[in-house]
Amino acid sequence: MHMPGHKRNVDFMLSDLSCNIDITEIYGFDDLHNPHGTLLDMSQLAAELYGSLEAFILINGSTVGILAAIGAHTKRGDKILATTGCHRSIPNAAELFGLEVVYITPDIDEASAVPCSITPEAVEAALNKNNEIKLVIVTSPTYEGVVSDVKSIADITHRAGALLFVDCSHGAHLGFSDSFPKSPVTLGADFVVVSLHKTLPALTQCSLLHICSERADITATKRLLSILQTSSPSYVLMSSIDYCLRLLQSDSKRLFNEYEQKLNDFYGKVKKDCKHLRFPDTSSFFGFDMGKIVIVTKNTNMNGMELCDILRTKYKIELERAEQNYAIAMTSICDTTEGFKRLADALIDVDKLLTKNIL
Repeated sequence: MHMPGHKRNVDFMLSDLSCNIDITEIYGFDDLHNPHGTLLDMSQLAAELYGSLEAFILINGSTVGILAAIGAHTKRGDKILATTGCHRSIPNAAELFGLEVVYITPDIDEASAVPCSITPEAVEAALNKNNEIKLVIVTSPTYEGVVSDVKSIADITHRAGALLFVDCSHGAHLGFSDSFPKSPVTLGADFVVVSLHKTLPALTQCSLLHICSERADITATKRLLSILQTSSPSYVLMSSIDYCLRLLQSDSKRLFNEYEQKLNDFYGKVKKDCKHLRFPDTSSFFGFDMGKIVIVTKNTNMNGMELCDILRTKYKIELERAEQNYAIAMTSICDTTEGFKRLADALIDVDKLLTKNIL
């Protein structure tokens, strides 16, 4: 119940991930830094599937897309706006490019201890106080699956003369089913990064950077990507991206319908039978990705780290992340019915050991 999104499920992956497909920039196989053939076709397919103006293939993870996008749209000394708890690549980009970061902190949902959505009002207040901010960076969805109102934030950001970058690393699967929140690619952001490997069947480090508006500087972005990405890109990784995109193109409706049913069955079972473990009230947030299973231990005699430990040692289930008051199980279209059943049964079993913490 953790990354990568392919879940080591061979039914969703290339059957031969060996030296047979590990090639280099030979004739007929295109060049990532100057695509004109099969890699250009792949980029165009990614843009078509997600609804962006242009998409860049990333084989150094979303990190390289974040660095390139920030560097391409700022100059040394500029201020950028980000949220506390953002990915470390954002403060790293600020250090690399000589930027000052203004942070806003989300509220905490009292019942679950999960950080809430970033509100448009908080962004507007920060921009009014720091009118020299050039770039606003919002993480949506967060690690916990919390989604912010990207459309309203985009409107506010653009009225202030700034650009909006959405770190959607955890939301590569958004936009392919109405049962999940909409992708920020189509909600007014100027550029968006998605990590295919987190929630879709793609190998680790496989990501995309989407250019979503004409306000974005495509030329500068291309230049920085060429500088920051390796000069020896892995064709194994690029093959994995291609396979993932073509699977989405051909079979996303069925895959996401089945995924939704598995999630609904899981939540129906655990919410009925768990008396102490709880799950966030999604109405507390602007939006929520139900594929992130947040298991709340707050007000019990077990914390999130202890829950992870017992699931690992007794039930052989590895979760993605643990905090004091909750733990996160990450799921994807590649999770099996048996996998969801094992997690549900284990949580119901553990729940019987819990008592309410009266402290």
